[in-house]
Amino acid sequence: MLGNNSLVSASIELLLLIVALILLIPIGVLFLECTAALLSNRSATAAAKTPRPTVAVLIPAYNEAAGIAATISTILPQLTPDDRLLVIADNCTDETATIARNSGASAIERQDTERKGKGYALDFGLQSIESAPPEVVIMVDADCICEPDSIEKLARVAVASQAPVQATYLMEQPPNPTPKDSVSALAFLVKNLVRPSGLKELGFPSLLTGTGMAFPWSVIRGISLASSNIVEDMQMSLDLAIAGTPTVFCPEAKVTGCLPKQQEAAKSQRTRWEHGHLQTLLTQTPRLTAASLQQKRFDLMAIALDLAVPPLSLLVAMWLAAFAAALLAAILGISTLPAVFLAIEGLLILIAIIGAWAKFGREAISGSTLLSVPFYILWKIPLYFGFLVKRQTKWVRTERDV
Repeated sequence: MLGNNSLVSASIELLLLIVALILLIPIGVLFLECTAALLSNRSATAAAKTPRPTVAVLIPAYNEAAGIAATISTILPQLTPDDRLLVIADNCTDETATIARNSGASAIERQDTERKGKGYALDFGLQSIESAPPEVVIMVDADCICEPDSIEKLARVAVASQAPVQATYLMEQPPNPTPKDSVSALAFLVKNLVRPSGLKELGFPSLLTGTGMAFPWSVIRGISLASSNIVEDMQMSLDLAIAGTPTVFCPEAKVTGCLPKQQEAAKSQRTRWEHGHLQTLLTQTPRLTAASLQQKRFDLMAIALDLAVPPLSLLVAMWLAAFAAALLAAILGISTLPAVFLAIEGLLILIAIIGAWAKFGREAISGSTLLSVPFYILWKIPLYFGFLVKRQTKWVRTERDV
């Protein structure tokens, strides 16, 4: 009996140590990226001092009549007479196209109820400009605001690097934000600004994040975007990286959206993003790793490690569950070693998040937001269970606030 108890204790200790070692990979990557970002001086992205390239800005839009004019008004002043601003009104049942034209943009309309999604709309837009292509194509979502000079910055970096370029894409909190809104904005900040800044400081590429994306025509013309992939931007950046043109992060160009106020809209948006992220993580991390080894490219391994970091709330939830199990094992006298390892990993997460907030988010996000993180994680748990039971696989537009 004593021998059986020893065997069980050893097995539990080994299992917990394996879990701790597995979690160390994404936690270590998160800590390294955030720490590198803290050390960065956020210097301007290198761009050749060449004449400003010609640009076509594509805006895919599905029933965006309420907000398309505001988006257009932030882009038009940044364009030259040689540039184009094209709104693709995709399966719209409202006045999106008419309002876009009245606001100074060109607009084309697409009706195809069988093939819905942002990818199909963008592919349609690219086909419409291929007879007289620009030097650079920039893609902006219909509910986003482009900060001044962002278009030129993206275009110049795209030409200089001859690679995809990603602007800083952040979410503004709605008026009178809830603690959940603030934590969501913080998670977005870590994912779309802090971690890419760290990768840039370390000399590695990053991923596309869906809007504020620039492509040299020579790069984008060879890509088929026609799909309903719910994270088509992430998949596209992985495909391009493997093909030899990884994404350049341009933090000084900035595009902002706004978190939805409606509870169901926020849930729908998060479900689409995070189910897509997890699906891509599971399917593409092995592919990137294999490509890295075959091509002997460490930049692909860096992208694979970055992709292996799950959404922040899920990572914290996984760590909490493992740490609770390790603490129970320590209390029962099985072993304290897993609890020590996991406690160190928890400290790394804490340092990464607090450091990211202190340098990048302190002005816009209250410090009390950090106290709401546990409640935010509880809100997200059903979303992750949904991924296991009934994952979202098709593109669904987030309802806009009226």
